[in-house]
Amino acid sequence: MQRKKIINDPVYGFINVSSETVFNVIEHRYFQRLRRIKQLGLTNLVYPGANHTRFHHALGAMHLIGKAMNVLRTKGVDITDEEYEAAELAILMHDIGHGPFSHVLEHSFVHGIAHEKISLAFMRVINDELHGALDMAIDIFTGEYGKQFLHQLVSSQLDVDRLDYLTRDSFYTGVSEGIVGLDRIIEMMNVVNDQLVVDEKGIYSVEKFLVARRLMYWQVYLHKTTIGADSALINVLKRAKDLSQDGKDVFMTPSLSFFSNNHVTGDKIINDTDVLHRFSLLDDVDVVASVKHWCNSDDTVLNHLSNALIQRKLPKVILSDSALHENELKEISQDIQRKFNFSESEASYLVSSGALRNTTYQPSREKIWIRTKNGDLIDLATAASNYNFVGTKALATKYFVCRPK
Repeated sequence: MQRKKIINDPVYGFINVSSETVFNVIEHRYFQRLRRIKQLGLTNLVYPGANHTRFHHALGAMHLIGKAMNVLRTKGVDITDEEYEAAELAILMHDIGHGPFSHVLEHSFVHGIAHEKISLAFMRVINDELHGALDMAIDIFTGEYGKQFLHQLVSSQLDVDRLDYLTRDSFYTGVSEGIVGLDRIIEMMNVVNDQLVVDEKGIYSVEKFLVARRLMYWQVYLHKTTIGADSALINVLKRAKDLSQDGKDVFMTPSLSFFSNNHVTGDKIINDTDVLHRFSLLDDVDVVASVKHWCNSDDTVLNHLSNALIQRKLPKVILSDSALHENELKEISQDIQRKFNFSESEASYLVSSGALRNTTYQPSREKIWIRTKNGDLIDLATAASNYNFVGTKALATKYFVCRPK
């Protein structure tokens, strides 16, 4: 690079852009698209400050992986300059495949694919344009590189992705329960037998991280008002798509229209460069512009749902410990049909139900390893028992129903 590049981040202060390749990726149109995709979707309807983007988060995660690798280097872990840059690139692009409003699009227009696979497809296109400069980064991202601890920094149950989004989301929402002992966790990281571990002195910071994540899920990510808003957005997109496919004239931006009027599978996105490029043009702006227009739609369902979102007249969300019986859902639908003079088919767009699951720690997945003072490695679940932690493996499930107030 001709000169040093720094970015002023409200959470961490100055973030250094370490190389020309990293800067070129940040400048790429696929990465710049993340400026137009909010990190927390419609959560700003609950916490007004939650307007940060996936662009912010990606830069923050890159900053944290750099800090982690610097700590590991001081402890004698061999990380070459090429590996350092590649790990930064891998985490920088880990969310580049997200669609508008996070997972909402996956429930309405695009089915059968996780955003990580779309991220990988974008990375391969950028890699071709940069003449193979991302080869090692892609291997780290997919877990195929020789040093597994680098992949674990990018994707595991204690990765820099989670460390950043908890810290950042807590900052922008103002929910202090999400604050984690970020610096101490990173300082306690080490590598043993190619596995990322945490020294025993940092075990309470890891516990606080898990508790913070659990609380943030209930208080922010799975907040019932956000669930209601997401359900309304999913249903309004489904209604617009169904009307359009029935031959009705429904306004949509060109990018949204393409995915509404074509059956686009996940395989098509990652295997067809034209479809992948069209996906790269789709962001939150397309959805918001279309929903604003639908507020004046002649279709009463589309009109109702769009105004509910734009004016924040969101559906009522009922939480319970058990799923509602089919007959109870049918009664809710009949009540809506009477009150709004809707048909059974129309009422189906105004009722949603499902399950909310919140897991603190999953020992069946890649484990969090704790290195004891005598050098032994024990799984966090075992360490938790020794330290009398509560709920380390707990899975909590709540069931919800959304309906108009």
